[in-house]
Order: sequence, then structure tokens, then C-alpha cells
Amino acid sequence: MSNCNYWWVTRPKRKLNSIPEILSVFAGATLEHQWDGSRNLHIQFEDALEEAGLKRVGSRRDGGGSGGRTYAAWLRSLGLICEESTSRQVYLTLAGEAIIDGKSPVKVLKKQVLEYQFPSQFSISVHVNERFKIKPFRFLLQLLMDDRIESLSTDEVGKIVITEAETEKDYEKIVKRILDYRSYGDSVLADDFFEKYIPDANPESSDPYQKLKDIANTMFNWLEYTQLIGRDTGKIFISDENKAEISKILAEKSPLIANPDDSEFFQRKYGIDPWHKKDTRNLLDTKTVTSRSIDIQKIKNAMIILASKKPIRSIDNEVIDYIVNSTGADRGLAENTLFSVYPHGLIGGFLANYYEMAFKGTEEAVDFEKATTDLFRDVFGFKSTHLGQTGSKSAPDILLLSDSEGYQAIIDNKAYSQYSITGDHHNRMVHNYIEKISNYSDSDYPIGFFSYIAGGFISTFDKQVAVEIAESKVQGSGIKVATFIKMIEKHSELPYTQKKIREIFSIGREIKLVDI
Repeated sequence: MSNCNYWWVTRPKRKLNSIPEILSVFAGATLEHQWDGSRNLHIQFEDALEEAGLKRVGSRRDGGGSGGRTYAAWLRSLGLICEESTSRQVYLTLAGEAIIDGKSPVKVLKKQVLEYQFPSQFSISVHVNERFKIKPFRFLLQLLMDDRIESLSTDEVGKIVITEAETEKDYEKIVKRILDYRSYGDSVLADDFFEKYIPDANPESSDPYQKLKDIANTMFNWLEYTQLIGRDTGKIFISDENKAEISKILAEKSPLIANPDDSEFFQRKYGIDPWHKKDTRNLLDTKTVTSRSIDIQKIKNAMIILASKKPIRSIDNEVIDYIVNSTGADRGLAENTLFSVYPHGLIGGFLANYYEMAFKGTEEAVDFEKATTDLFRDVFGFKSTHLGQTGSKSAPDILLLSDSEGYQAIIDNKAYSQYSITGDHHNRMVHNYIEKISNYSDSDYPIGFFSYIAGGFISTFDKQVAVEIAESKVQGSGIKVATFIKMIEKHSELPYTQKKIREIFSIGREIKLVDI
């Protein structure tokens, strides 16, 4: 393979949402087997991915499991799997185990993304140029926090950053190069740019830089999954409420992990999860694989796949029945496994997918509405009805009823990164949803609040919602999906009452992290 003279991230899928499911399938198919060189195992993994709907079924390039190897490389690149050096058997790292055991995949993968480095065991294997000695995602956050930069485009990252930023010492040079690019465009690129970085590209094609921009876009997707950045019209930025967290992250020293050519050492060091300081496991002492342990892994696999599609607040008969029917496992074993591994249910994977829905526009609008309906019902305990599927302009997306507190509430989902209450939307909320609530609700309860849930809001949203409150005489608010997710996570530790939820959602402006 030729030398890769730019930052590189592999991308069998463009986003990280499916990592928990793919990792779970990998664990079920391959753990404690020798992976490298085992063609049958590669094919078995690829078959399992297709059966789970995680990889498109179709013609395979070579029929030799190359698709399985690509997905395994993705897991390895993120420090989720490692190979024991003497037996050559593959195991989960602590980070991989944390995801399988139901810890928040966003928390785990946030650490893995931010600690991603060049050189690494993976970057050496794909021949990324050894001149790069840097943690690329931390470097991007540093640029975004700089008042001179503030946002980054795929052109700026693809053409400048991933080709020229070799170490942290290049920071000021890169800032200047980005500012120059903003002023003068492609003319600031070296005359031999294509020869140096992408010799296989045709400079005369419609967009000869597409390969580099695709890498930049994938890196944006990974950062977006961490919920640290905002994204709009091809650019990424940091919202004000995330700046304190990112400042804290960047203030902590994070040296490069040494010895990336020592595969087991590097992967286990990189794969330490947020709840451990070191990996002291003796992998060879792991219990021998038995039919029972295989069934337990199948139960975990099925649970993770189910939890990616719906929020599972607790283990009940419905969940147990689904797992037993989908795996064929003994009911007693399924019940014991689910209660011991997931005593508080499993909601993190669903929340990661839910976050993505808030930025899809009309593409997944109905899914976003249904997911929000489920969360208010299954997490916060409301009687929650999805009305959006009717397509009626006289009914909101979701109606909430609180019998314990005696109120009903209106929720309108907006799958946009910068939502603005336009004149038409204002009239719908005030004159249809609020004034004519009896047209779609049989309840006599007063309206406790109305609220918009969106990927983000324009800067004048607070003024817009204040006008609606004044006109309707009903308290209202808006909440970013990232803040709503934080609220859900807090609820699992210290539950909100429906009285407190009414208080929060009646704040009269956008709900911030400090408000929850």
C-alpha cells in the first residue's frame, strides 16, 4: 500500500452510531479466536453483519471476508479491540467492554475520538506518513476554540489541516494558513499539491479535492457524535454552552501513547475507558468459551440491537420475551443476564441515534417525533401521544398528559440545526395548537407549557418564543436535543418530578444546561 500523506480515518460507515451494534456482533462472532489470517472468521463476521442489517447485502469484492476485515479495522482504529500478543486471539479492550456492558457509548467514544492519534497501531498498518505525530481531533477543537478561526469547513480541513498539521507545534502556522485560504482560496496551495498528497487525483476533474474533503467530513461526523460541536451548512463550530467543557478537555495534558508498533500494549493503553486508569487484566486467564458463554454474548448482542431502536428504561417481560425469541436462549439465562448486566435498562445507544435525528431535516422528521414521544413516556412517565403522523397543521407533533400534576403540554419537534419560529409556525402554535387544543385533546387539564425540541436555535429564538408566550398567555420554551439528552441522563441518577419538568419547560426562553 502506498504512503498516505495526510490524516486518515477509515469509514465503512460515515458515522459512529452503529459502533455498539457492530462491536457486539464482532464480539459474538470472533472473541477469543485468532482473527488475523482466519478467512473463515472474516466471512463469518461479514455474514453476521449482513444478517443483523448492519451491512448491505450484495455482491462481495472477493468473497474472502474483506468486508468483515474493513469493519474490524474500524473497531481497531477506535481502540475497542486488541490482539493478545502470544495467543494472537482477539479481545475487547476496556472501552469495548464498557460499550457491550451498557455504558454510554457517547461517553466511551468521546474519549476514544479525542485520544485518537498518529502514529497508532492502526495508522502504521495503513501506512499513514510517520511525519504526523498529533491527536487530530483535539487539534481541531483547539482551532475551533480560537477566536481567529471559530468555524471550520471541509475545504479548510481537507486542503490545509489534514495535509499540513504534523504536530502541535504547527498550530500557529495552521491558523495563518487557514486565514490565508479564506482570503485567497486555492491559490495558497502548493504548486505540487496533487503530486505530494493525492497523486491519483485528476486535477482537471470537477472536484479533484473530494477525497480529502471526504476525510474531513468523516472527521466532522465523528466529532458531531461526541456532541461537543455544532454543525451547519458544511461547517462545524462550538456553541457557547460547550466551551467550558472543551476548555477543560484541552487544559488536561494528553501526551501521545508510546510504542504504537507494540500492538497489544498500544491498543490496551488507548482502549482504557473513562472509568479506569489502567488495564490490569490477564487476558489469557479469561474463562474458556462454552455454549453458555456464547448464549450470554448472543443475549447481549440482541439487547444492544434492540436498545439502538427504542429506549429501554428497565428490564421487563416484553424485553425478556423479545430477547428469548430473537436468540433462542433459555429464558432463565436471558433473564439473569439482562438483570445482572443491564439492571437499569439500556438507553445510551438510543440517545446517540436520537441526537442524529435532530439534524436530518424532513428526512427523519417522523422518526424524531416518535422517538421524542417514546422518551417522554418511557423515561419521564407522561401519557405521551404522537400526533405528527397525521400531517395536520392543526395539531402539534406530541401531546403530553400529566395526571399526577394535572396538566397537558405541547411539544413540537424541529429537525434543524438553527431553528427559527417563522410567521407560519408562530400562527400554528398560538392559534391552532394552543387556542384550539380541544380539537385534538380530550383532556380538561390546563396547558402547562409548550416547547420546541430542535438540533439548535437561531440567536433571536428567545425573543420569538417570548412573543408567543405573550400572545397565548401560556408559558413556553425551546430545548436543544443535546440539552434534552443531558436531562434524560440526569433523570436516571436523580429523577425529575413532572412538577419540576413543568417548571423547567416554562422558563420562557431556550433551556440551557444550567437550567436542568
